[in-house]
Amino acid sequence: MDLERALGLIAEVPDFPEPGVLFRDLSPLFADAAGFRAVVDALGDTVDPGTDLLAAVEARGFLLAAAVGYARGLGVVLVRKPGKLPSVAGRVDYALEYGTAALELPSGVVTSGQRAVVVDDVLATGGTVAAACELLEKAGATVSGVSVVMELSALDGRSALTGRTVSSLLKV
Repeated sequence: MDLERALGLIAEVPDFPEPGVLFRDLSPLFADAAGFRAVVDALGDTVDPGTDLLAAVEARGFLLAAAVGYARGLGVVLVRKPGKLPSVAGRVDYALEYGTAALELPSGVVTSGQRAVVVDDVLATGGTVAAACELLEKAGATVSGVSVVMELSALDGRSALTGRTVSSLLKV
């Protein structure tokens, strides 16, 4: 399956999670083997050869980064919501489109000097991805890129990632 057809599997759900919002659901894409493979291959192509590690943002980023990591022979670190890790290297609080949230990085999984790419499903306002980048940099890594399946252009998430290389497979 080509990438364009794969991205066409993303469903639009009106009025979710609140009235007036058009939610993009990647579940049909994940459920389609050929579509999922096309997206994983395309995301893998955005990862620089010198990358040491992929940072997966909870939760759909876990699926994507794990698949890309396997395909590219890279390790994956899980950037988690609070309360999910037995040992925390750092925490960042940040603003969301609909409120506030926090992310945590596990202890002992990021080595100073590693080059990391942050992987997630959607870039919206940029707060979640910016928080993940901050956590990695506090741990001594260099964030060499951000790779997402879809970018919601109207929310201008790139402005929260100024100076970073951002790759998105689909801009809506």
